[in-house]
Amino acid sequence: MKNVLLLGAGFVAHPLVRYLLDQPFIQLTIASRTLKKAENLLEGHPRGKAFQLNIKDVRALHSFIDQADVVISLLPWIHHLTVAKMCLELGKHLITTSYIKPEMKELDAKAREKGLLFLNEIGVDPGIDHMAAMRIIHSVKDKGGTVTSFYSYCGGLPALQNNTNPLGYKFSWSPTGVMLAANNDGRYLKEGQIIEVPGSQLFEHYWLVDVPGAATFEAYVNRDALPYIELYGLDGIQSMYRGTLRNISHCETWNYFKKLGLLDQNKVFDFDAVTVRDVITELVNGHGDNLAKDTAAFLQIPDYSITIKKMEWLGLFEEQKLSLGKASVFDMFAQILQEKLVYEQGEVDLLVQYHEFIAEYPRGRREKITSTLVDTGIPEGDSSMARTVSLPAAIATRLLLEGKITASGVHLPVLPEIYEPVLNELESLHIKLTERVERI
Repeated sequence: MKNVLLLGAGFVAHPLVRYLLDQPFIQLTIASRTLKKAENLLEGHPRGKAFQLNIKDVRALHSFIDQADVVISLLPWIHHLTVAKMCLELGKHLITTSYIKPEMKELDAKAREKGLLFLNEIGVDPGIDHMAAMRIIHSVKDKGGTVTSFYSYCGGLPALQNNTNPLGYKFSWSPTGVMLAANNDGRYLKEGQIIEVPGSQLFEHYWLVDVPGAATFEAYVNRDALPYIELYGLDGIQSMYRGTLRNISHCETWNYFKKLGLLDQNKVFDFDAVTVRDVITELVNGHGDNLAKDTAAFLQIPDYSITIKKMEWLGLFEEQKLSLGKASVFDMFAQILQEKLVYEQGEVDLLVQYHEFIAEYPRGRREKITSTLVDTGIPEGDSSMARTVSLPAAIATRLLLEGKITASGVHLPVLPEIYEPVLNELESLHIKLTERVERI
């Protein structure tokens, strides 16, 4: 038997848990802040154990990791370094779906020395996007070609039939994570020029993308694309972009949410004493009975604009009380969004990933290569977001335990020994990318 420790029992954990428990040689321990969530995931399985864990309890965390062969962390990324250092100390492999931070990368040499794999970014975005990209990039290189342009897009949204709110969005993962990402800076390469997008202008810098078999979406820059030039082996590439897909009017609305101050983590109110309307009134220096009109004036937009209509729908102008005690405006907005932008019973989400490459070959031949994934959740079952985030991590865990992945150090899934079997198995689980090649 092999022992796997899963840290966290949140939105995306269920498909991973079911997959690992389907492997007869795996004993799974789930340690979570909320014991009930962990117990619900295991559904009484005889090879599963659930425990409550406060991640700040260093002694308890050390004990759990010490008993594992592989640790999977689905915790917020801020905790990964603590977990990684313990894994290093105790000689345990680590798998996460989060971006590799510089502090994690610094552990590479020590992990290699101990023969440990710290595999990060093995979800969907990041994750499947890396693997799908590398399969095409290596194929182009094997044919003697060069990739000169690569645009990568991904988004998790409500499926069309369940897109039932004016914001065109519902949460299939942490609301706090979505809101924090709205402040990220962005950077990419376009026709040889580096484009910097400060977080304050993130939603002002977007364009429309037509995804075959899906729809037309807005795309805005997703963090810094430049490090992936080296990671993907694309020296000399002229364009390199990573973007997030959202439904039409998302960017404009969220830009105004930010300008209104709804993502402010420093401005604190006592919600035992104030209502949501009181908070908005103070943010816009409101002075009349028509708060919607005051808000529009503050934002310098028409009071009939779609953004004002969305704010009204969210209840931002109403005398609603929230049980938050002393909390920030950010916390207030997170709770409102979490209550309003929810998937109802039986509703499904949509995961769209779209890659567009330009490849050049000897004697002047050029190709446009696209790779498209359009996946929907399972009615009354797992969301597409949960499946596409957690199943790559689950498959990689099995491969690692079976000795089919032998790499060591801090990695993302750009090695053929990782991405080939993971992508192949995802296809057998009906998560399949469609590739098309067009001469240009």
